[in-house]
Amino acid sequence: MKKFWLGAAAIAALAIGAAAQARTEMIGAGVLHAFQDAQPASQGPGVLPPGSTQALRYGTWGFDISGMDTSVKPGDNFFRYANGRYMDRLEIPADRNTYGSFDMLRELSDNRLKALITEYAANGNLSPTSDEGKIAALYNSYMDTARIEALDAAPLHADLVAIRNLRTRSDFARYQGTTSGRFGSAFFGAFVTADQKAPSVNALYLFQGGLGLPNRDYYLEANFKDKKEAYQAYAARMLGMIGYDNAGQRAAEIVALETRIAEVSWTAIETRDDVKSYNPMTVRDLQRYAPGFDWKAYLQGAQVGDVNRVIATQNTAFPKIAKIFAETPIETLRAWQTFRLVDQAAPFLSRRFSDANFEFRGKTMSGQPAQRARDKRAITFAEGAMGEALGRDYVARYFPPESKAKMEKLVADIRSALAARIQNLAWMSPETKAKALEKLNKFRVKIGYPNKWLDYTSLSIDAADLYGNAQRAGEFAWLDNVRKLKKPVDKDEWGMTPQTVNAYYNPTGNEIVFPAAILQPPFFDPDADPAVNYGGIGGVIGHEIGHGFDDQGRQSDGEGVLRDWWTAQDAEKFVAQTRIYGAQYDQYEPLPGFHVQGGLTMGENIGDLAGITLALEAYRISLNGQPAPVLDGFTGDQRVFLGWAQVWRGKYRDASMQRLVASNPHSPPEFRVVGPMRNIDAWYEAFGVQPTDKYYLKPEDRVRLW
Repeated sequence: MKKFWLGAAAIAALAIGAAAQARTEMIGAGVLHAFQDAQPASQGPGVLPPGSTQALRYGTWGFDISGMDTSVKPGDNFFRYANGRYMDRLEIPADRNTYGSFDMLRELSDNRLKALITEYAANGNLSPTSDEGKIAALYNSYMDTARIEALDAAPLHADLVAIRNLRTRSDFARYQGTTSGRFGSAFFGAFVTADQKAPSVNALYLFQGGLGLPNRDYYLEANFKDKKEAYQAYAARMLGMIGYDNAGQRAAEIVALETRIAEVSWTAIETRDDVKSYNPMTVRDLQRYAPGFDWKAYLQGAQVGDVNRVIATQNTAFPKIAKIFAETPIETLRAWQTFRLVDQAAPFLSRRFSDANFEFRGKTMSGQPAQRARDKRAITFAEGAMGEALGRDYVARYFPPESKAKMEKLVADIRSALAARIQNLAWMSPETKAKALEKLNKFRVKIGYPNKWLDYTSLSIDAADLYGNAQRAGEFAWLDNVRKLKKPVDKDEWGMTPQTVNAYYNPTGNEIVFPAAILQPPFFDPDADPAVNYGGIGGVIGHEIGHGFDDQGRQSDGEGVLRDWWTAQDAEKFVAQTRIYGAQYDQYEPLPGFHVQGGLTMGENIGDLAGITLALEAYRISLNGQPAPVLDGFTGDQRVFLGWAQVWRGKYRDASMQRLVASNPHSPPEFRVVGPMRNIDAWYEAFGVQPTDKYYLKPEDRVRLW
């Protein structure tokens, strides 16, 4: 996938403090391999002063020694050894469901954005059609609670009438197409991105949908029975709030419908398979393959009715979901469509709606006790709608040019380290090595911010129309996505804004991208010990480069084309090692009864192993044959490993951890430290890890990939 896009539903998710749930989130085909599913955060105890726009420093040389728990042996739990005392002191703020290094940096970004937005809002001379004027209007529309309360459910009226007037299944399919850019849901979703087999050309991808819970497991697994029951009660509550007849019965029908969809949907592990997910076909063939759903009407509703070729991702699920659609009574479809509209629109309605939405989506599903303050949600909403416009000013004020130059040097060092390792791999043939090196040499690197910015001229914003602003922002984002169908792939486009605390690898572009906001402590501090920087941002760089060679990334070549460039023998050796690696993660149990899924997290786990391995290698190369200094008793190698461990400091509420292991391709923070470390020989040597230690692995049992 080339870029996340924010429809109205995703902007709604941002507005209530959740991570943006791009409609492509569950797609395996070409999805961005992001470093961390980071979320906006609020103040943590003793962490970031309220409203601060200044980055924190960590210790005297970039590492917080006071946060270590040296009573824990490194081999028993390196995460606790590096961070234990800090973790004991850390409390998750009431308005957050997670809190840690990423959240603190996200809070810093939020504070900086607030400084920008409040300046815009206070400037009476801004043109209402300027980017700054529109951002101020977005913020003000969210903060105008008197108007929002007075309107109550009135903004829903036109959309509710439209749903009531749907008579046939073709009507419903066409309407569901319109939800690509507006509030509401569909049995299938669509997005435009580079064609994986022809990455200079954009294509329309289709994917399975229809579920209001995070994924199929929430409907089918006993561990989530309480969440499913709460979801049905929530559906009944939301329908009742708009006076829907027989709300309780309709809610039961909605959950029964979604359970049927869940039963035939692909699993999260199946979905991430790039090769299995690439299934091009004509619209005519799709209609024959998955009858029961009017695909032409759906595509017309999504404003892509002239498209003749699509790529079906979870293709074998399509005919089954289409059959369910065809068999579902019209009245149940109408109730489902109505509920999904109200659910997604709730954050933009009066308090009774937004509170009900938070109580389920925030408290029940994520374990978050308190909703974020309204001004914080307003900042997040404005950013979700016009993120690049804010990013332009964010970079000008908060991103020093020298950080970009130093990052370029670090990236070059990591690339050199991987090249050397590829050349020396004992298990890989010369033929595959040559192609791997060719791919590495073709990596594109983007640092800080894009070369050009998104033009928001056509986006209409009204300070007196919050609901309309959210809908129009979603439509703007969707149409911007659709317009790419008639254009070649834009290699300069970014999938994240500069103020995003994250990084990613894009397989169709064969590129690694590092937004400005992640280039600060604890990841990167120009004044810190180089070893800590190599362990921090160097590990991130290595992680993203590693995605180009993980179990999915390895299936695309240096031009971003999805094709098999491995010898059969080398592929077999690689897969054998990944099976061992996945089995290790399957054993990790962050909560009783909830295990990490090695198959789901495989790509990120390989990225982590590559990241810290390459970071250490690059640090050693940077010494130019000179001995590493010893700081506070720690060797250079030790400090690289500690730098990696420090960036993963953080806690999750139980409900959020359950969601993470069920649906997220990233492992829990503790195992992003422990998991890769125990497979690296140098870690054993650096910390004297012994066979009696909990996480010791025999040398022959350690996974050796890149």
